[in-house]
Parts: sequence; C-alpha cells; structure tokens
Amino acid sequence: MRIFLVAMIGLFSALSSCAPQASDRSREAVETQTPKIEQALAERPLELGAPVFIRIVKTVDGSLKDGYLELFLEGEEGVFELYKTWPICTYSGALGPKLKQGDKQSPEGFYFVRSGQMNPNSSYHLSFNLGYPNAYDRAHNRTGDFLMVHGNCVSVGCYAMTDPVIEEIYTIMSAAYEKGQPFIRVHIFPFPMTEESLDKYSENPNAEFWQNLKQGWDWFQENQKPPNVNVENKKYVFSAP
Repeated sequence: MRIFLVAMIGLFSALSSCAPQASDRSREAVETQTPKIEQALAERPLELGAPVFIRIVKTVDGSLKDGYLELFLEGEEGVFELYKTWPICTYSGALGPKLKQGDKQSPEGFYFVRSGQMNPNSSYHLSFNLGYPNAYDRAHNRTGDFLMVHGNCVSVGCYAMTDPVIEEIYTIMSAAYEKGQPFIRVHIFPFPMTEESLDKYSENPNAEFWQNLKQGWDWFQENQKPPNVNVENKKYVFSAP
C-alpha cells in the first residue's frame, strides 16, 4: 500500500509540474475563454485539454501583412484537426530566419514550448517563449533570446496577436499542459511550403533552408500529425513522433 501511495504521489507531482504558473490575469483569461472554447468544440470530435500543435506562417502572398497562426487539436486516432486560424496582428523583420541578437527578425523553424515557457505576467498581456535558439539555431551560431508569441499587437522580433486571441491560445495550451502534454510543438514557416512558393523564391539566399523546412511541412500535410524533429549535420531531420 505504501509503495502504491508513493507511486501515486510521484505521478501526481509529475502531472502537476506540467501545469503552467498562473496570475490573476491568466486566471481571468482562462475563466472568460473556457466557456467560449467549449461551446466552439461542442459539436466537433475535439475537446479542451487535448494535445495541441501550432503552426505559424509569415505570409501568403509576400505582403508580410497576411500572416496567420493555426492551432490544431488531436482528435480521433491521433489525427490533429484544425481548431482555428487567426491573423497575426504584427511581427517584425522580413522573410527568413532570425540570425543574431538585435536583428529584430522573427524566427523560422521548429520549436518546443514547455509549460515553464508560458508567461502569465507578460508585459504584453500573456505570452509564451518559443525557445529560440533551438538546436538548429545553435548549430548555426545564431543568437538571441526571449522570442515570444504574445498579445498587445506590437513586435520587436516576436509574433504579436490581439489580447483576446492570445487569451484563447493561452487557455487551450494551459489545458493541454494540465492534461499532461509535456511540450507543444510550434512550427514556423515563411509561407505555405508549396512547390510554387519555393520556385518563386528559388533565388533567395534562404532557399536551401526553406527546402529543409518544407520536409517538416510535408510530413504534417501527409500524416496530419506533427513529426518528431531533431538536428543532424546542421539540418532538421524528421521522424514519427
């Protein structure tokens, strides 16, 4: 019996550690947004607390003003279904990855967000840290820190949303952590990674980098499950999660 209790306490502690810290602001956001989200999911085979996957696209037509953020929830048979798409309020820089501290460039690549990267006391309403630089960025000697997705619709290297939108995203992510998701994958692309788009930018200095990103894009498009992402020989490599 004692061994059972110790095991249960350990399991409870492990699950509790997944829950992000809260503030009055984040608690109010969750309280406000949860009924709306549950109503939106009521007639779909999705539920609040299911695993989350986020995909960010900087632009569709190259204007740098039509970027969007997609949030997917895991549904039946482990397939991730689109919950909602929101326009990005603003971000900074141009197409291409972030290279160094102070370049005011919003990053591109494959990132992991753990519960400890959620900031309920953000200066920009609510936020989560993307975890830049990741292993790929470090392998290429890229520098920078505190690259976020946040509210307040202002950016210096981050992806900024409106406050109501970041509240909704924050609430869904928080519910997933509380249900035990250890980290949330956030994949960031310059544009939808079609052959047509890549042909359009074939002369861009980032063309080879974007071809590597396309492999991760294609994996999700084909499987409707985000791939596991590692770095080998300074390139992203993808495998079944």
